[in-house]
Amino acid sequence: MKLDEIDRLIREKTKYWEERIKDKDLFEVIDEVFDNFTVATIIELYRRGILRKINGVVSSGKESRVYLGYDKAGNALAVKIYLTTSAEFRKSIRKYIVGDPRFEKIKFKNMRSLILAWARKEYRNLVRMHEAGVKVPKPIACLNNVLVMEFLGNGRARYPLLVEVFNELSKEELLSIYGLIVAEVEKIVCQAKLVHGDLSEYNIVVKPELDIAIIDVSQALDIDHPNALDYLKRDVENIYRFFKKEAKVEVEDPQGVLNKVVPCLEKKKSA
Repeated sequence: MKLDEIDRLIREKTKYWEERIKDKDLFEVIDEVFDNFTVATIIELYRRGILRKINGVVSSGKESRVYLGYDKAGNALAVKIYLTTSAEFRKSIRKYIVGDPRFEKIKFKNMRSLILAWARKEYRNLVRMHEAGVKVPKPIACLNNVLVMEFLGNGRARYPLLVEVFNELSKEELLSIYGLIVAEVEKIVCQAKLVHGDLSEYNIVVKPELDIAIIDVSQALDIDHPNALDYLKRDVENIYRFFKKEAKVEVEDPQGVLNKVVPCLEKKKSA
């Protein structure tokens, strides 16, 4: 099917469902990310009973925006919409997909196909991590460039990132959080068989009672990836550097953490 035919079908489908739900206030916000393709995708999620309403922006980045949404029961959801027209990060994300055995057969004909693969990749990574007991948002659904997952927050406010609150925490609290992060890194590698690949203070959420959650896992790699060890070292060193230089607390050095985790990579390779 040609692209113009696909766009025509999208417009027809969008118009049909907009007429049916226009009084139900599905969209509380109108944003530039809501092109015909994205609107049709959101409406399909509504039709399937997954999504009831979308509110304002929770966070925004170069590759996506996250909105607060709700299901039919009124439960809060995080709705992550990947920007299908953004070309800024095309080169940077290809390195996380090329070499990943889960995506060997995918051909990237255009920017949209790359973005859709990226969205599916994050969903699959979330599923694997969640099933392995890693503290991540519970994945709900993924369709085209829209990912729906558990909302980490209270009411309409999201929980803060580590980078936003570390100055308010005591030394003991920071040490506790560092220990939790190391435990999650170990679970990601040894249980989920993945490497986060871009772990930092910007994608660690601090929850009530000093618990944490890991977010933004789209770039996570299978431990069979040829560069898995390099990305693991970078993750561990990034976190160590933040606690050492920014938070100014003495924590276990990177090598000590790697000694716990690297054997899981070696076991997989020798299996």
